Amino acid sequence: MAQISPPNPASTTDGEPPALKRVMGSGLLLLFIIGDILGTGVYALTGQVAGEVGGAAWLPFAIAFVVAGITACSYLELVTKYPQAAGAALYVHKAFRLHIVSFLVCFTVMCSGITSASAASRAFAANLVKGFGFDVPNGVILAIGLGFMLLVLAVNLRGVGESVKINVVLTAIELSGLLLVIMLSMWFIAGGNADFSRVVAFETAADKNVFLAVSTATSLAFFAMVGFEDSVNMAEETKDPARIFPKIMLTGLGITGVIYILVSICAVAVVPVGQLAESETPLATVVEVATPGFPIADLLPFISMFAVANSALINMLMASRLLYGMSKQGVLPPFLSRVNPKRRTPEAAIVFTTLIALALITFVSLDPESPVVALLGGTTSLLLLAVFAAVNAAVLILRKDRQPGKHFNAGRVLPVLGTITCLYLVLPWSSGRPAGQYQIAGVLLAVGLVLWAVTWLSGRNRQNQETIGK
Repeated sequence: MAQISPPNPASTTDGEPPALKRVMGSGLLLLFIIGDILGTGVYALTGQVAGEVGGAAWLPFAIAFVVAGITACSYLELVTKYPQAAGAALYVHKAFRLHIVSFLVCFTVMCSGITSASAASRAFAANLVKGFGFDVPNGVILAIGLGFMLLVLAVNLRGVGESVKINVVLTAIELSGLLLVIMLSMWFIAGGNADFSRVVAFETAADKNVFLAVSTATSLAFFAMVGFEDSVNMAEETKDPARIFPKIMLTGLGITGVIYILVSICAVAVVPVGQLAESETPLATVVEVATPGFPIADLLPFISMFAVANSALINMLMASRLLYGMSKQGVLPPFLSRVNPKRRTPEAAIVFTTLIALALITFVSLDPESPVVALLGGTTSLLLLAVFAAVNAAVLILRKDRQPGKHFNAGRVLPVLGTITCLYLVLPWSSGRPAGQYQIAGVLLAVGLVLWAVTWLSGRNRQNQETIGK
């Protein structure tokens, strides 16, 4: 397998493959980051987080925000130092120079995007059915989810410009839904109907102490914070990434963190924790309690539908660009770097990631009693936390690699803290994750190892044939 090196400048002439089009400025990048973070997690998991720690549901979101912010600084140093599309896999390869590690990181990040998009597609189908008041079997929900994923495929094939423009619309819708929850809750609170004593009350399961309960809840809440890392895979399609990435990524992360904390405080102040934890649509429940007798709550399933659609779109966009970048570097098969000469989109990588998503959605949905969204969402945060630990470590190793020009510096303390906290939230005895998440992650990584072995052996066979030919 070839060593990773900076990609050659691409063009559409002289037989070279076309380059990706730089269409994202500061505004589009900020909306991309906010839209990717806001989505499935906060709409689906607020009640489950409250179920772990009681009324102090804001605390796990705050801790998850701090952990994400620390890791974001490491990403900023690396993306401004190496503004290429491959993201975490490229950084880890430059740091450790082990192809199998680079391949597994690449595959893990890709799978995290696909599991997140798969969870979003299932949530999209469930919200669509709930919004229209249909009572349909599991197979119909599965079919809707698969059809939605094919629609995402079509949008991504059209081009990143179209995908990001749709992201602007969907981000506005999902942000309006969260602001609606906050404003209506504030109206309820201003009327003296809220119980703020619940906001500082810890209520944990009998088999967990407060520390473990907070760790478990933080592991859940972290799924709501992921998304900022996807933007580094759009570096080759961003205008002047070294200049705009730091302020835009930190701004986007800060905005979403504040919104999450406000939503969680309002939710537990308005709705008793037990009722909130049992609800499959917790934010709709908050609106129902805050505005009884008004049909506003009927809008929440549709707003949630658009929110999770945005998550799916951006995650599939990221996964395809990741495969494209690593294929271009010679770590994955070359056909995955094929770019449509007209649309200038990585069409082979887009189709490949969509096929994996369709298979994953179908497999996990075979059991009608399976909590598909929670299972896939938890697996997403598990996979990404492992990658984040590797990225934080890579920052320290790559300090000796001097690059021309200015780039962000995360310091020495933050990458160390990021490595420790991410590993802590990965380990089963500290994170309190269910075994199903580790099982799905294990199967996906096993598939990755098989693919790596096939790629390595095919490359070795080609070298032997070339040697014999000489």
